Amino acid sequence: MEKKPLYHFHPGSTVLSFGSVGCNMGCSFCQNAHLSKNGDPRLLVLEASPGKIAELALNRNCRAVAFTYNEPVVWAEYAVDAALACRAAGLRTVVVSSGYLAEKKRAWFFGAMDAANIDLKGFSDAFYEKEIDARLEPVKETLRFIARETDCWLELTTLIIPTLNDDPDTLRKMGDWIVAALGPEVPLHLSAFRPAHRRTDLPPTPPETLFHARAIAQDCGLRHVYTGNVADPAGQSTYCPQCRQCVVLRDGYRIEEYHIDEESCCRFCGQTVAGRFDE
Repeated sequence: MEKKPLYHFHPGSTVLSFGSVGCNMGCSFCQNAHLSKNGDPRLLVLEASPGKIAELALNRNCRAVAFTYNEPVVWAEYAVDAALACRAAGLRTVVVSSGYLAEKKRAWFFGAMDAANIDLKGFSDAFYEKEIDARLEPVKETLRFIARETDCWLELTTLIIPTLNDDPDTLRKMGDWIVAALGPEVPLHLSAFRPAHRRTDLPPTPPETLFHARAIAQDCGLRHVYTGNVADPAGQSTYCPQCRQCVVLRDGYRIEEYHIDEESCCRFCGQTVAGRFDE
């Protein structure tokens, strides 16, 4: 589950992940352009019914199924059908998405999902328009909808890209908005950029930039901020929001220590830790 990344949704559990090709955005820095921009018809010859997806997940002893890799919104009907089949089989459903979809479809789509990681790619209209060929406001509306109107567990990911979206003032505005609009308990993952697609002209994100961005988000009041794509066990572990003890110690995708009980409470002080946890 940590690979999605979802750190507060049944940590350490196994998830069957699958996707297709295509996307409804045009990110200049796409990290999966071989799928999102690939028109090779040979990639579209495999078939898997919704029931088959659920059967495969059960056979592999998976706890959940994730719709990911490319943008699931472009095959939303299939994703929802598969999600319903998985739920009927006792599996949880996860979606990794940009959150860019029509208002009238949000309840239908996210109502079929138990958890979502949404890419908040930046926090300015100029960035979305120039680098993504999209708009920021619909994504914000989707995030507000998931947080306020659904039971779908929500986490966010922002790819920190040198010179494009790493400005401290913009990061501070983003952190303030998340706290005010979504709440301080929503986990935020800040991931390091690798040169890709049309943005091979930019360097990889320095770890120090990621650490500084995390500190800014924490200063804004966000209680669970994580780093990604770097070696940083301290920045990828979960801490109790009250006593600050480490309740989930991670080393990469491995969980080394786990101190949350069956009521999602810290075993050190009893404080509830936001998320969906098992004993």
